[in-house]
Amino acid sequence: MFVFIVKRMLWMLPFLLAISFLSFVLIQLPPGDYVTTYIATLAASNEVVDQATAADLRNRFGLDQPMIIQYWKWISNIVLHGDFGLSFEWQQPVGDLIWERMALTLLLTFSTLLVTWGIALPIGVFSAVKKYSIGDYVVTFLSFLGLAVPSFLLALVLMYVAAVEFGQNVGGLFSDQYLTAPWSMAKVVDLMQHLWIPVIILAVSGTASLIRVMRANMLDELNRPYVTTARAKGLSEFTLLVKYPMRMALNPFISTIAWLLPNLVSGSIIVAIVLSLPTAGPLLLQSLMSQDMYLAGAFILLICVLTVTGSLISDILLALVDPRIRLE
Repeated sequence: MFVFIVKRMLWMLPFLLAISFLSFVLIQLPPGDYVTTYIATLAASNEVVDQATAADLRNRFGLDQPMIIQYWKWISNIVLHGDFGLSFEWQQPVGDLIWERMALTLLLTFSTLLVTWGIALPIGVFSAVKKYSIGDYVVTFLSFLGLAVPSFLLALVLMYVAAVEFGQNVGGLFSDQYLTAPWSMAKVVDLMQHLWIPVIILAVSGTASLIRVMRANMLDELNRPYVTTARAKGLSEFTLLVKYPMRMALNPFISTIAWLLPNLVSGSIIVAIVLSLPTAGPLLLQSLMSQDMYLAGAFILLICVLTVTGSLISDILLALVDPRIRLE
């Protein structure tokens, strides 16, 4: 197992280097560049930018150089100095822009994960154990409903309910007076009061999906000979379920770590925009729309790193939890 982990980590280096180059190329593929987008924005406001000014802007941002040189400067600064460059649109270091959004994104994502797992795990087990009962049919109906309702539509409905029925300020994660205030217990309480709406919205589809997966896995395990043997030995039903079939059915929960980490950045962008959440998703979308290549490239590179890291963590945890998965 140790050799496997070391090999995977060594293979990550050339893989991430190749991914960083492809990411940079993809950002450069759309016609034009940041200056072109900037000029088009000014033109929409009846402001004209002459060719000399445009050329000066491209020279200032280094956009007049060949793409391979731009890439080399970008990746060498990242590897040697941890410098992701300067955002064209925000005129701030890319690293500062990303990390100030990641703290709240991390809190929101893991809160959603806890709610999703806390609901999907017991309900999925119940649905499998009580197969074809009234409770199973109710759970199945609600699961399909949760999968069918778009997240942004649910966000609009909950915003209306929170504002009209409960009189709560909706949108964002803080009230106006706490947006720029230093951290305090009052600000934490205000954050908790705003956090429940996005957590419920983001947890609905994931919970509905994992309930179906957990139910299917449990149904496969409940008919195994080892379950019959354990029941014949006199184990209580609860102990039997927790010790054997439920443990084997946990694999899909662990494997979700592979997409959970990149979902920190790219997940639920539309919901974040609808709710005005200060998370990483809307900033990524804005950087792609404005062709802010250093900011967008840093986000895409971060997503790739998190995907590879999440896959490695999932493989290790699966091997530890499930004795059927072993690497020689």
